Amino acid sequence: MYGGSTTSILLNTPGESGSIITALEGAKMARNGRAGPALATSAIGSFVAGTVGTLGIAFLGPVIVEWALVLGPAEYFTLMVLCFVTVSAVLGSSALRGLTSLFFGLLLGLVGIDLQTGQPRLTFGVPELLDGVNVVLVAVALFAVGEALYMAWHHHAGKQEVLEVGRLMLSKEDLKRSFWPWIRGAGLGFPFGVLPAGGTEMPTMLSYYAERKLVDPKYAPEFGTTGAIEGVAGPEAANNAAAAGILVPMLTLGIPTSATAAIMLSAFQSYGINPGPLLFTQQAELVWTLIASLFIANVMLVVLNLPLVGLWVRILKIPVPQLYAGILVFATIGTYGISNSVIDLVILYALGVVAMFMRRFDFPVAPVVIGMILGPMAEQALRQALTISQGDWTVFVTRPGSALILGLALVALVGPKLYGAWTARRA
Repeated sequence: MYGGSTTSILLNTPGESGSIITALEGAKMARNGRAGPALATSAIGSFVAGTVGTLGIAFLGPVIVEWALVLGPAEYFTLMVLCFVTVSAVLGSSALRGLTSLFFGLLLGLVGIDLQTGQPRLTFGVPELLDGVNVVLVAVALFAVGEALYMAWHHHAGKQEVLEVGRLMLSKEDLKRSFWPWIRGAGLGFPFGVLPAGGTEMPTMLSYYAERKLVDPKYAPEFGTTGAIEGVAGPEAANNAAAAGILVPMLTLGIPTSATAAIMLSAFQSYGINPGPLLFTQQAELVWTLIASLFIANVMLVVLNLPLVGLWVRILKIPVPQLYAGILVFATIGTYGISNSVIDLVILYALGVVAMFMRRFDFPVAPVVIGMILGPMAEQALRQALTISQGDWTVFVTRPGSALILGLALVALVGPKLYGAWTARRA
C-alpha cells in the first residue's frame, strides 16, 4: 500500500485506488515545495498503521470478525451511502459539484455486464466494454492525463518551470500535526479492512473527511490550496491499516476480500493448508511466523524508504513540460499494456479531456473514481438487501445498524450547513 503514495504525491498519479485520496493533498504539498515531508509522513504513517494493524491481527482479529459477520447487505449499502455523502460534502467547492462528479463515477461503474441479469449495460455494442471500465485506467485518465492537459493549457503555455523540492524530512511541527492523524487513520482503517466488503477506499475517504473537520483552524486553509499534511498522514495510515485488516477474514474465515488476500489464500491451499477458525490452533507456527514477518516488513519499509525520499523528490527537478510529456507517454504505454486494447486508449484520453474541463470549472475529480469503485458494490448490496426483505425499502431504517449509519450520513450532509447558519446567526 505504501508504494502507491510516491506517484500520488509527486506526480498526482495514483497507482491504485487506495492512494487516490493521498493525491488530493500530497500533490499540492509537492507543488509547494513540501514533497519531502509528504513522502516522510506517508512512510512513517504506513509504519505506524501497519504495526497497529498487525497488533490487531494478533489480539483482536477473531473478535472483530464476529462483529463484522453481524453486518448484512443493508448495513453495507448504508456504509457506502455514508462514504458518498462525506465525499460529496468535503471535496469540491460545493456539495452540488461533488455530487455531480460522484454521479458521473456511478454512471461509469454501471458499464459492463449486469451481475444479476447477465445483460450488457451502456456498452454501445463495443465488446471491450463488456467487462466494464478498468478503475486504474480511469484514475490515470482523471489524475495524470487530465492534470497534464490542464497544466499545458492553463499554466505552462510556452513557459519552462522547475519545481522547488524544499525540505526533505519532517519538522517538529509536521511531526506534531501528523501524530494524531496517524492514530485516527489506523483506528479507522483496521476495522474496515476486516469487513468482508470494506477494502481500502472507504476508510481513506472517511479519514480525509475526519481530518478536515478536526484540523486546527489555523491550518484549515491549507486543505485544497497549498496541501495539508494531515490530509496525507490520515489516509495513508488508514489504507495501510486496512491492508493489514484484510488478512483477518482470510486467516480466520478463509474469505479473501482483496486480490492480494486471494493470492495468499491460493498459496496456502497449494500447501494443503485451509485457513479457517481452526488455523490458529492447528497451524499456530505458520500463523505467528506470518505475523512476525509483517512486523519485520513494517520496520524495513521505514529503513528503506526514508533514506530514499531525497531520491524520489528529484523527479520534481525535471522541467514541467518534459515531466508532463513523460507522464502522458507512460500513461499511454501502461494503459495499452493492461489489455492491449485501442478502446482503452480512446477512453483514457476522452476521460482526460473531461478531467481537464472539470478542473477548469472547479469540479472535483476524486468523487468520480470513488463512485466508480463503490457504485457496483452499493448496487449489489442494495439488491441483496431488497431481495432478503422481499422488496421492503423500510429495511434500511428498521435495522438498527443501517438506521444509525443513515443518521450519520444525514448529519454529514446537512450538519455543516446548519452549524454554519447557526454560527452566522449568533455572530
